[in-house]
Amino acid sequence: MNLPTKEEAKKLLEENVQDEYQRYHALMVATNMEGYAELFGEDTHLWYLTGLLHDIDFEKHPDNHPTESLRWFKDWQYPEDMIHAVEAHAYNYNGFTTLPQSKLASALMACDEISGIFYAYQKLNPIPFSQMKVSSIKKRLAEKLFAAKIDRETITRGVGALGVNMDEHIQNLITFLSKLD
Repeated sequence: MNLPTKEEAKKLLEENVQDEYQRYHALMVATNMEGYAELFGEDTHLWYLTGLLHDIDFEKHPDNHPTESLRWFKDWQYPEDMIHAVEAHAYNYNGFTTLPQSKLASALMACDEISGIFYAYQKLNPIPFSQMKVSSIKKRLAEKLFAAKIDRETITRGVGALGVNMDEHIQNLITFLSKLD
């Protein structure tokens, strides 16, 4: 499998993403993906890098995301499962219609958008992730005006494809993100 080390991937991210929020978002998604890989007995390195690099082209190519990163990943000979996951996470965005066909792709779809909810919640309630409650995140998820740009339908679709319910998913993410406290 042709993948960079975590350090090489971090450098790639830093070269292509200057916005601090986008870098933190990438770290949050990577942390969640690694947690799910551990839970499911999957390749933690692949899952972490998929989360870390899934939006690598977003800052420079927002109107074409993730077209550029998919091209780069193919040129760099990254695994097809990673390429599929990054393509599927963009379902209904910029004309992408690929649905997740793997556990990796489902996890990325389930973890990506909801990370924005966690981020916004933490900005309003500056507490460590480990002190968050499932009910509080679910309440904010239900409030369409809270972090209004977050696509709740994509979160629901990803969680369903992942095979967990929303309460389990949120609790898993609280546990995984606690590593960032």
